[in-house]
Amino acid sequence: MITNFFKPFPTLTTPRLTLRQLSIEDVENVFALRSNKQINKYLDRQESKTLEDALNFINKINDSINKDESIYWAISFKNSKALIGTICLFGFSNEKDTSEIGYELLTNFQNQGIMKEAIEKVIDFAFKVLKLNEIEAFTHHENYSSTKLLLKSGFIKSKEAYKEYPTCAVYYLTSSVYNK
Repeated sequence: MITNFFKPFPTLTTPRLTLRQLSIEDVENVFALRSNKQINKYLDRQESKTLEDALNFINKINDSINKDESIYWAISFKNSKALIGTICLFGFSNEKDTSEIGYELLTNFQNQGIMKEAIEKVIDFAFKVLKLNEIEAFTHHENYSSTKLLLKSGFIKSKEAYKEYPTCAVYYLTSSVYNK
């Protein structure tokens, strides 16, 4: 069972990036992510309309982390505190030792290998620290960039359709495949 893995918050680093906890100082960039029509095109969520919406989201995420329900990192460059994207593990199933992964990146930072670097670090954390057996990802059939990222990161497309969201494909990565 996943408990107390997020206290203290696990800050992760890569050669270029720091993955850290969201803070209220991130409100403007969280708003930029959650109000951007291009970023939200394939996501089933309510867009932020105000900075208060973004602040409420940050508070909701940090509350979820405190309850060990999810882990949500702000992505920034090592030499900067400015949030450029986010990546998270959520929807934990203790019975199956699985979780879902989600991510988003401000448009001016896309196609630079940033999310590939971040997702590799989070996958490593999920399998080595949390001891998960599987990570799932749901992505819209037309979100080619996300599909490409998942495949490059070792995920395999499920043959089963996701009935609740017929426009999405399901991808998964197992610890046995990752550890080979």
